Amino acid sequence: MRRYLILMSAMAFVASSLVPTTAMSVAMYSKGDGNVSNGKTIFEQGKGDVPACNSCHGVDGTGDDNMGTPRLSGQGFTFLLKQLEDFATDKRMDETMFIMNSNAKGLTPQDRRDVATYLSNKDVDFKGSDLKELAANGVAVGKTNFGKSLVEIGSPGLSACKSCHGFAGRGAPPIYPVILNQRYTYLVSQLKKWRDGSRSNDPMGQMRAIARKMSDDDINNAAAYLTSASRSTPGNIHTPYTIH
Repeated sequence: MRRYLILMSAMAFVASSLVPTTAMSVAMYSKGDGNVSNGKTIFEQGKGDVPACNSCHGVDGTGDDNMGTPRLSGQGFTFLLKQLEDFATDKRMDETMFIMNSNAKGLTPQDRRDVATYLSNKDVDFKGSDLKELAANGVAVGKTNFGKSLVEIGSPGLSACKSCHGFAGRGAPPIYPVILNQRYTYLVSQLKKWRDGSRSNDPMGQMRAIARKMSDDDINNAAAYLTSASRSTPGNIHTPYTIH
């Protein structure tokens, strides 16, 4: 009996160590070490000649399909900071609103860290772009079922998106960003920029290599699935977005 109890206790300990918890989800994403208050102020009010970030990215940081701006809230700190640094050093050129390079340069390195910290800590209940509304407005919208196949399985010669970005595009810090529930128009535009080489700040050229193999339909389908995919799966209510 004593041996049985010891065995059961050991099994319970191992099981409890493997069960996903909110704490484990939180640990997956660095929330940054900047000044959240200063980051919030810059996001909402701007600084000097730099306009408020929310003027383009929305009051809650979820972006705008009409403007082609991305969701920033809930994105990984390391990725956000890298993009701001790349804009500041012209390693990435803003060909959407044409202002991110000057905006990033107008902030100090600490300011950029503060903004990235604030946004990585800002979690909002955003389910992605309204595909029906976009289609009604004449936007070419892909098929989510075909997109799910590309994202989760891939196709001959084309790696699955989840092999780097995780299931449903949840992200794989510190390198690969969250693309789940990202804005549809932004996903499409960036995949096309990766494909034609106008964006080139990807690690080891990975995104350019993938996007070059994607047709317009592939891009639209993948983007349609990613923007609307569920943040959790049956039987597991915890997601990398969980911060409370």
